Amino acid sequence: MKNILVTGGAGFIGSNFINYILNKRDDYFIVNLDKLTYAGNLENLKEVESKKNYTFIKGDIVNSELVNYIFEKYKIKYVINFAAESHVDRSILGSEIFFRTNVIGTNVLLEAAKRFNVERFLQISTDEVYGSLGPTGLFTEKTPVAPNSPYSASKASADMMVQSFNHTYGLPTLITRCSNNYGPLQFPEKLIPLMILNALKDKKLPVYGDGMNVRDWIYVIDHNKAVELVFENGKIGEVYNIGAGNEMPNIEIVKIILKNLNKSEELIQFVKDRPGHDKRYAIDSSKIQNDLKWKPEFNFESAIVNTIEWYLKNKKWWERIVSGEYQNYYNKQYSDRI
Repeated sequence: MKNILVTGGAGFIGSNFINYILNKRDDYFIVNLDKLTYAGNLENLKEVESKKNYTFIKGDIVNSELVNYIFEKYKIKYVINFAAESHVDRSILGSEIFFRTNVIGTNVLLEAAKRFNVERFLQISTDEVYGSLGPTGLFTEKTPVAPNSPYSASKASADMMVQSFNHTYGLPTLITRCSNNYGPLQFPEKLIPLMILNALKDKKLPVYGDGMNVRDWIYVIDHNKAVELVFENGKIGEVYNIGAGNEMPNIEIVKIILKNLNKSEELIQFVKDRPGHDKRYAIDSSKIQNDLKWKPEFNFESAIVNTIEWYLKNKKWWERIVSGEYQNYYNKQYSDRI
């Protein structure tokens, strides 16, 4: 049995990963540590909450006393760090919490991992640490880190901290850097769910600038399968880029959503661009494909339909998210440990 601390496991990508991995494997015991901020939702984990190889702890990764307690009590030997403040717009409005969680929190986890001699520490990062591309080219693992937003700067700082613990202390670390995720359970502030929900309510769909900022999109299940492969078989000290090769400008994504929902493009509203908006991201994932034999299984055309259908079928979920009902409920039910 592998005793694994998964941080941020109530968020979008983390909860999808826990659901995926615990429905596939019984040799993992997962301790899910999540602060349950606005984007964390235990409703995402209903299908696994009763499993014997799963437990949840509400708490902050910055809390070193709590983190050390978890490592000792549960004999943690593996860490997968999904925990992060992750919304660029929010980081522009206020950066402090991003550096507190993403940098200091990662450092707390690393110190505990070193103290308790973990066997693998996997840092879940983002392609945004590389900065912005021109009209051509791809991010490779050798692309220099050049973050442009407070969010991406905090993630790049965390990545460097992870690499320093590997180099200085010999901590067995790995890093994955993934392109934009989409799929079920994504908090409605992100582009795809926001556009789906606004369109369903016949509200305006706000699109930054001219809508031609390009992102490389990957279905969250494909990402989870890549994370599993890196966790199990990745070479210690390495970085692995994860992308599905689905480059599209934001405006095209919005139009695809409107078409699938039979809504008019007149709902599109171009708004003032956000400060420092990176123009284009695109991932070269040949390393993970060649070394670990991973490849994306979902094409965008079918996976975006699956995503839209999920939001159509789960109205209560997103209505409670938008109203803050879940967060209020869980804040009453759970208090931070220690």
